[in-house]
Amino acid sequence: MIQLNFLLFAFLAVFLLRSGTQLLLDGLNISYLRRHGNMVPEGFQDFIDHEKLEKISVYTIDSDRFHSIATLANQGFFLFILLSDCLPWLVKIISPWGFGHVASGLIFFAVLSIFVNLLHVPFNLYDTFVIEGRYGFNTMTFKVLVLDLLKSIILSAILGGLLLCLLLALVVYVGKTWWVWAWIWTGGFELLVLWLFPKVIAPLFNKFEPIENKELEHHIRTLMEKVGLRAKGVFRMDAGKRSKHTNAYFTGIGRNKRIVLFDTLLASHALAEILAILAHEVGHWKKKHLTKQIILLELFSLALFYGVAKFLDWPLIYQTFGFQESVPYVGLFLIGALLSPLSYFAQPLESAISRKFEREADDFALDLMKTAEPIRNALKRLATDNLANLAPHPLYAWFYYAHPPLVERIKRLTLTPSLSPVGRGRG
Repeated sequence: MIQLNFLLFAFLAVFLLRSGTQLLLDGLNISYLRRHGNMVPEGFQDFIDHEKLEKISVYTIDSDRFHSIATLANQGFFLFILLSDCLPWLVKIISPWGFGHVASGLIFFAVLSIFVNLLHVPFNLYDTFVIEGRYGFNTMTFKVLVLDLLKSIILSAILGGLLLCLLLALVVYVGKTWWVWAWIWTGGFELLVLWLFPKVIAPLFNKFEPIENKELEHHIRTLMEKVGLRAKGVFRMDAGKRSKHTNAYFTGIGRNKRIVLFDTLLASHALAEILAILAHEVGHWKKKHLTKQIILLELFSLALFYGVAKFLDWPLIYQTFGFQESVPYVGLFLIGALLSPLSYFAQPLESAISRKFEREADDFALDLMKTAEPIRNALKRLATDNLANLAPHPLYAWFYYAHPPLVERIKRLTLTPSLSPVGRGRG
């Protein structure tokens, strides 16, 4: 039975504070958009008219409200699992089977994962076929959605199962130093997945092909040669079979590094804009942003594993949520549950680091292109095509935005002079 004590009350306080903060920020953002989102920002007049601006506002409000409801529903379900004695009941069901802690832990997490995924299904369906469909973004068929879901479940079961099996084995069999080995092996596993992602995992969902447009290919090769990168690391992705949203991204490590351009982006942007977007992604590559993110993540993971090891045998954690004795796999779950609402408040730091990297990539693109107009136009077109909110609340943007707000970003590009030549670097 759940035990009422200071740990439970502290957890509930942080949990409710997290949910309340989310609701407050969402409300502030919507209210701010209604007050300040009815005028086309300076410089956007050639891309956005008042009809399009109204569509941006309605889409943002509908999407944000729905995602708020979905998030609260997920949090409510999670809280129910923790406080309803479901977890002790599940452990009692598994224990008589005679499995060891590793196998029992895999079953425990698999059952919870199944229920979580089932909860997500109706929300994913509504988001895809109602919200995204209403505003002309969705191109996904029900068949593609089901196949994506099945692939994701199988992939998560394989990769997640392997990592969880390794982690549980270390906890059970290695002793007090398990957390050091867990950190080493988990970090290595994450690097392996990151290395495999561009050529093994991502192609399970999308096709990645070299750029077919010969003129664009020539310009890409020229641009890449300026910074000493291989042109064959640039690919076109068939994103259009799922959505009309446009985007580009940089992924992979080592020889598997790739810059990916959505086919929807290639179809809607002018040549100079595509090159500017590519230059921005090259900036992430040359500035080693992914490497820096990995280092920060591993430092955080080291501290996390140390903290988990310190509290894994703390009886109060188990007693609070209805357990009479410590069970390693339950302890991992409960500590994760306790830390989850706390980790939410680290979001502003993560967002600030990401925005810093985006500004550096913008500066790199500006210097490489020698003019701000292509990247400014590219960002404006991206905003128009994706119905991006041009008037986010400053506090909301500070807390969540991984990129600087678009209006601020374009203004900065307009005011920032071209930097020193970047073409002399090799990598």
